Amino acid sequence: MSQNAPAGWYPQPDGSQRWWTGSTWGEVSAPGAGPVVHGEIVPLGSAPQAPAVPSTYPVPTGRPAPLVAGPYGYAPAMRVAPKSAGLALLASFFLPGLGQFVNGQAAKGFAFLLTSFVGFLLLFVFVGFVVLPVVWIWSMVDAYSSAQAWNARHGILS
Repeated sequence: MSQNAPAGWYPQPDGSQRWWTGSTWGEVSAPGAGPVVHGEIVPLGSAPQAPAVPSTYPVPTGRPAPLVAGPYGYAPAMRVAPKSAGLALLASFFLPGLGQFVNGQAAKGFAFLLTSFVGFLLLFVFVGFVVLPVVWIWSMVDAYSSAQAWNARHGILS
């Protein structure tokens, strides 16, 4: 809205009206006659409605985020970066638990790291020869599958 526009009620794209104070939009909104399409008010029920966009909808790089309706009007949708399952697997290959840290699972990463340290100490009584490979492989599989599951929950194909 132009800074020179007078204070008053102005139609919004969703058909409601919003109060313009002359410098900022007010939080007050009122139902309107209908949505505005190409500068003209269309009666309610005759304009096609766009499907709702979830707040974590992945947006391609370089494109603006779509606007989603919220409690205080319209706001840009959050951009979600995918988790790299390959990077998590590679990190856990070099240090068990590091892939979980890459995925943002600090508690799980610390548990794998601590378990591998205990397994290293148990090498002196030969129990570690069984514990270390199991923890190492389990850490890699968990890091990869956790990244894949996170991406699937957020609608990202990976």
